[in-house]
Amino acid sequence: MSASDNKLYIKSPFRGLGYLFIFFLLCSGAISAQVTLTLERTIEIAADSSLEAFKSKNTYLTGYWQYRTYKAGRLPSLTLNLTPAQYYRDITRRYDSESDIDIYRNQQFYYAYGGLSVKQNFDLLGGQFILDTDMGYMRNFGSQTSTQYTSVPIRIGYAQDLLGYNPFKWERRIEPLKYEKTKKEFLYNLQYVSEQATNYFFELAMAQAEYDLAKENVTSTDTLYRTGEQRHQIAAITKADLLTLKLDAVNAKNTLQNTEIALKRAMFSLASYLNFDKNTEIRLKLPERPGNMEISVDEALTYAHENNPTYLELRQQILESEQEVDRTKKEAMFNASVSASVGFNQVADKFSNVYRDPTRQDIVSVTLSIPLIDWGVRKGKYNIARNTLNVNQISARQKELTIEEDVIMTVGDFNVQQQLITSAEEALDLANMAYSETKQRFMIGKADINSLTLSLNRQQEAQRNYITSLKNYWLSYYKIRKLTLHDFETGFSLSTQFDYNIGM
Repeated sequence: MSASDNKLYIKSPFRGLGYLFIFFLLCSGAISAQVTLTLERTIEIAADSSLEAFKSKNTYLTGYWQYRTYKAGRLPSLTLNLTPAQYYRDITRRYDSESDIDIYRNQQFYYAYGGLSVKQNFDLLGGQFILDTDMGYMRNFGSQTSTQYTSVPIRIGYAQDLLGYNPFKWERRIEPLKYEKTKKEFLYNLQYVSEQATNYFFELAMAQAEYDLAKENVTSTDTLYRTGEQRHQIAAITKADLLTLKLDAVNAKNTLQNTEIALKRAMFSLASYLNFDKNTEIRLKLPERPGNMEISVDEALTYAHENNPTYLELRQQILESEQEVDRTKKEAMFNASVSASVGFNQVADKFSNVYRDPTRQDIVSVTLSIPLIDWGVRKGKYNIARNTLNVNQISARQKELTIEEDVIMTVGDFNVQQQLITSAEEALDLANMAYSETKQRFMIGKADINSLTLSLNRQQEAQRNYITSLKNYWLSYYKIRKLTLHDFETGFSLSTQFDYNIGM
């Protein structure tokens, strides 16, 4: 079952052998390029070159960088804060202690500041450690000039909400889940691309078969009409039968034109999906009859629960709802926070003295925020969050049942399609032999026109049924892979084979 293999290792968007292939087609210009595609090759090109695949890759990269941002937030950050120049010249109000009154005075000074700070989040408690150092310079102008330097050689501190909401705790639960969902959504979308490519492939295969049948029918009806003319001359068939043969020849030509239009439409649809040049002429090679493979419904349901990204999305929604309940519940109570720091600082008139004999600096702060009257605003937000959680839990269960039903029905269809392919293949062989035999009998005058027409219709219907059976089989196969992210042919989950090179 070679057509079931997908390439999970993708170097980067719009790279790979598929693009060299497309480049060759684009360079052909107005000349119509001709390619022959198998189902396997069609799926490979679609996974590498289609716009849907490109969209999926970029969606994955968005989730990847979101997760990288989250991981970076767990590491210490180093920040340089600078105020290179700040100049003031204005009139400000000052208190005159000698006169015991406020007076307005001219003020003119220059100020510069620089500092380094290291911050580290403490996820367990939701606090933050701070380590910093800074230095400032100030020069006063006017009637009295002065210069001062101030420094904090080192200071370490910690800030913590005592009863408040801890976002770090929830991020540690939600962000890894979101990234795992992003990876599995990418694999899910690749299987969706395979499913779409399979659909376009067999739409073209059906149009191609219809066109080939119509072209063959034109030749056949022309031959039969000429034979009919000869037989009519010797009174072997009636005038009505001859006119019927002529009508069949005319209808066959009209049908050929209609099938040619349908073939071009189907070919253009597949070429567009694969990002081929619009002038590309595609011929298809139908896949061989697949081997027998029975898929257990219980096994498929187990893999769907493990791998389907919808289950991860539902878990994410519930966690985010629980997060909102926790936030609104704690914000409805009074908040208390504490911050403390210990370090050294110094001020001097000369730069050489600003780090000499620094003095101890201790800062402790406790703050309280107590809601007294808010007319039920905080309580209302909490109740909204709690009810939203209940709704999401019920919706999650409904969606889980929908996925389970989809898996059960798709597996059932897949197992039946294998039997239908066998029957359709047998019917096609019989229809071909019957038409060939009826045609020969008609040529020698042992079959009438009605028998020939009926035999031809049965042959064409058998051809359509065989292609439809193949199409339904492969669509069911890739839909099962999409729902379970599991390759039942090899026995490996697609998520275990995930390897996406970011191209850094």
